[in-house]
Amino acid sequence: MSAPSITGVRVFVTAPEGVNLVVVRVDTSEPGLYGLGCATFHQRFAAVVAALETHVAPLLTGRDVSQISDIGRMLHFSSYWRGGPVLNSALSGIDMALWDIAGKRAGLPVHDLLGGRLRGAAPVYLHASGATIEETLDHAESLVAAGLRHVRLQTGQPGLGAYGAPGTPGGYPGAPYPDGWDVHHYLAQTPRLFAAARERLGDDVELLHDVHSRLTPKQAAVLARALEPYRLFFLEDVVAPEHYDRLPEVRAASPVPLAVGELTASVTDAARLVTGGGVDLLRCHISAIGGLTPGHKLAVLCELHGVQTAWHAPADVSPIGAAANLALDLTSPAFGIQEGHVYADVVHEIFPGTPVIAAGYAQASTGPGWGLEFDEAAAARHPPVLGGHERWAATVRRPDGAIEAP
Repeated sequence: MSAPSITGVRVFVTAPEGVNLVVVRVDTSEPGLYGLGCATFHQRFAAVVAALETHVAPLLTGRDVSQISDIGRMLHFSSYWRGGPVLNSALSGIDMALWDIAGKRAGLPVHDLLGGRLRGAAPVYLHASGATIEETLDHAESLVAAGLRHVRLQTGQPGLGAYGAPGTPGGYPGAPYPDGWDVHHYLAQTPRLFAAARERLGDDVELLHDVHSRLTPKQAAVLARALEPYRLFFLEDVVAPEHYDRLPEVRAASPVPLAVGELTASVTDAARLVTGGGVDLLRCHISAIGGLTPGHKLAVLCELHGVQTAWHAPADVSPIGAAANLALDLTSPAFGIQEGHVYADVVHEIFPGTPVIAAGYAQASTGPGWGLEFDEAAAARHPPVLGGHERWAATVRRPDGAIEAP
C-alpha cells in the first residue's frame, strides 16, 4: 500500500506570550492526516514564512510523506546557497511535520520511532532571575521548593544591557553611554552571585549560568576559574560564535563544563563543536539546524564523543519544538539536561497537549506523533509582534557606547 502524498503546506505565526512562534502544517491525501512542525525563528519570522510559502511549499506537492530523509536533502540543496537560520527553520518545519505524520500513521509517539524510551521523563532546569542577588536567590528558592534540582541563575547589573535579568538605567553616569553593560563589573559580580547561592541553596542543587556570548576567550577562562569553587553544572555560551574556533583552548582552561551551540545555524557547525573538542554539552536550537532529523544525528554523534545534550528551549521554542526536544531527550544516552519553559495557559489553549513540567521533569505525550493539536482560531487571536528583540539588542552597549553581543 503506497504512502499518502503531500497536498499542501500552510504556515502560521502566533505570539501568545509576546514571542513569535512559527508553525507549519503539512496536509496529506489521506483524509484527516496532517503533521505539525516548528519553524520558529522569532526575530526573523517573516523571512521564514516567505521561504516556506514561496520556495519550499511548491516543491512538496505530490511527494510521498514517508520520504523524510530524501525530502530533507532535496530542500537543503534546492537553494544552492544553503544553511543559515532562515532556511533551516523552514526545513525544520517540514521535517518535524513529516515525523508527526509518521508517528500518526504508525499509531506511536515519535520517541518510539527513534528506538523507544531510555528514561521515563526528562529532568529540566528553569531560570531564576532578579534585579539583585537577593532577588535572584529568592526566585531560585521558590523553584527548588517546587521540585527543581537544576536552576539557572542570572542577576541584574547597572545599565540596560543585562541578560536574563532586569537592568538599571543610568548605571554609568558621565559615561558616553550611561546605560552601558560593563564586562569588568560582570566578571566581579558573577562569582559573588554563586558564592551567595551555594551558601543559601546548599550543595544539592545544580547551578547553571548563561554568559550569552559576551566574553573574549581569555575572559571566559578567567570567569570559569573564578566559578570553580561553586561547582556549576554548566557555564553557557561563554564566547560569540565568531570565536568558536577558540573553544578548545577555553575548555582546556575551564574547570567548569561548557554548554555551547545555541547560535549554530547548521548541523555541520554543531558537529564541529563536538568533534573539535570545544564543548561538554551541546545545546542547539534544533529549528535553526533543520529539525528533528539533524538533531537525532547530533545526539548520536554526542554519544560517540562523550558529549551531552542540553537542547535550547526557552519561550521562542513552540510546544511542537519542545516535544521534538523531548523525543531526543527520552531516547538518547547522551542526554544531559533539558532547558524548560513553563508555558502560559493561553499556549495550552492554542496547542492542546503541550508538554508539562512537574517536580523538575518534563513529561512527553504518549499520543501518536507529537501528541499535540493546533487551534488555528485561537492562534489567530495573538498576531505576531515586531521589533522587540531588535530594540533590546540596540541597548546592549558598553559604557563607552560600543555595541556588544546581545
